[in-house]
Amino acid sequence: TVFDHPCDDWRKSYANSGIEEAAKKAGATGVPANLETYYRSVSIPKGRSLNTAKIHNAILDSDKWINVPVLKNHGGAQLTISMKNYMGIVWDRGYFHANALQQCIADICTYEKKPVLNIFDAYRLMKTSGPRGRSLSDIVLSKGLFISPDIVAVDTAAANFFNQARNMPLENVTHISKGQELGVGTMNLEKLNIKRVRI
Repeated sequence: TVFDHPCDDWRKSYANSGIEEAAKKAGATGVPANLETYYRSVSIPKGRSLNTAKIHNAILDSDKWINVPVLKNHGGAQLTISMKNYMGIVWDRGYFHANALQQCIADICTYEKKPVLNIFDAYRLMKTSGPRGRSLSDIVLSKGLFISPDIVAVDTAAANFFNQARNMPLENVTHISKGQELGVGTMNLEKLNIKRVRI
């Protein structure tokens, strides 16, 4: 099963992104996320600004799930990476924007059913005008792919990578440090066994 709760019409988003075609070729099904009935309310006991959220049934009913964001600039959160991508599995995104967005992003990542892998696509990153973009001048062909079960670590690496394309200090993306404070993962990349592959 493949799904996202995009800003625009889900059918167009799936088709335009190539997700629909890739899912079909792999034998997967793209499911909608545009109705509240597709979501169930869950408790976020470790949350500081967010105590409940409606999460898509595809996540709640899955055995395992994999988080696959595209690296891009975002007006409110500064960057969309793995942690911010959780907003694609929830219904009530308006609450996030109205109630300490960066903290809510960190809070939702404390939910007990975490992705087994975070695979962020930085082949083409959107350096400006995110999350939708306005023109090809917003895009940098960066040719990167980052994979980790540690969502804070992979987002730390992603933020550092993005900073090479456009000045975006890590401390500006505060949901990452807030996630570390909540015990979601680590920002200390030096303590990790990182494998770098050039193709």
